[in-house]
Amino acid sequence: MVPLQWYLMLSAAVFTIGVFGFLTRRNIIIMFMSIELMLNAVNISLVSFSHYLQDLRGQILVFFIITVAAAEAAIGLAIIIALFRNKTTAHVDDMNEMKG
Repeated sequence: MVPLQWYLMLSAAVFTIGVFGFLTRRNIIIMFMSIELMLNAVNISLVSFSHYLQDLRGQILVFFIITVAAAEAAIGLAIIIALFRNKTTAHVDDMNEMKG
């Protein structure tokens, strides 16, 4: 059986990659993928704790998180496509439509 610490280290590594990608890249698609990586890292830790504690509540919560993430991905990609059609760029620095 794989120890709990290995799953938590994997989750921490995936989350760190997501944070690093979000903070260093300026492409909105890469930033969006980094946010999804961070969500999946949290899902890995929830499933590992759920398995370790022999409780299904964590796995049920992961199911709802995946459902909300799918809806968020669809809406987020639609917004990104709409911005790309108007600006023809995918860099965050070039998009300043919402500045007041």
